[in-house]
Amino acid sequence: QLHMVESGGGSVQAGGSLRLSCQGSAYTFNSDGMAWFRQAPGKEREGVAIMETGGMRTYYVDSVKGRFTISQDNGKKEVYLQMNNVKPEDTATYYCAASFRRCRYNSNYVMGDFDYWGQGTQVTVSS
Repeated sequence: QLHMVESGGGSVQAGGSLRLSCQGSAYTFNSDGMAWFRQAPGKEREGVAIMETGGMRTYYVDSVKGRFTISQDNGKKEVYLQMNNVKPEDTATYYCAASFRRCRYNSNYVMGDFDYWGQGTQVTVSS
């Protein structure tokens, strides 16, 4: 059973915008936190944005602060990542994830705390 399905990826020019969506479920919206991670070729997966489910606490990796915004719609059971002023270094496969453990909304988050993952959506930014 797929608990999380991403969509919205694609190709965009630098400086443009893209919005990723993640369809969750009633189950995943009972989680402690939901997040967007990304992984570029040859690089480790990193947390991009983490948001408290149904709450206000958030974390953003420094490289996306002021450009990306994570949000959620509890009625639709969706999590979004609005990506503005994208850069070539944002090129990666983006994954949404949910954690049922107590999340850390700072750079000390633990990737292993996230139990449910989507299959990923590719974002390619050209210069």
